[in-house]
Amino acid sequence: MKLLILDRDGVINQDSDAYIKSLDEWVPIPGAIEAIAQLSKAGWTVAVATNQSGIARGYYPLATLEAMHARLRMLVAEQGGEVGHIVYCPHGPDEGCDCRKPKPGLLRAIAEHYQASLEGIWFVGDSQSDLQAALAVDAQPVLVKTGKGERTLEKGVPASTLIYDDLAAIARALI
Repeated sequence: MKLLILDRDGVINQDSDAYIKSLDEWVPIPGAIEAIAQLSKAGWTVAVATNQSGIARGYYPLATLEAMHARLRMLVAEQGGEVGHIVYCPHGPDEGCDCRKPKPGLLRAIAEHYQASLEGIWFVGDSQSDLQAALAVDAQPVLVKTGKGERTLEKGVPASTLIYDDLAAIARALI
């Protein structure tokens, strides 16, 4: 199985320091939907692992998050592709869960779902916590410069990190 795991906010859709709280605020990054569809059509399983503490903070209900993910699936399907397993952490930063990145729980849940090893699997993110989560499970950390990626790059990234401009560039590299 060719498995690729993506963070959501800042990788697939525009990010906001004020959180993505509504379906209207969920806006795909140019080229991201097409990239996921192209990867899917080329035989890649594209899964998503995303922190969504806005749920715990009361900024939006679970139904809104599910609507965002339904829109993602629909847009990719319209391009002839498919989004695989989507996992999310609904907890706040101080709840002590194992799923909030940089902890590896979300990535392990995807591995368990697909009965796959995470060793060497690309995990694409735009933040330090994404890169740390990848390293915690021996996955390959991949940074995109979209979202918070430029800021993350300025602060320094692990030496093994692969760096791309955006998700479209990753699709071109992998296909």
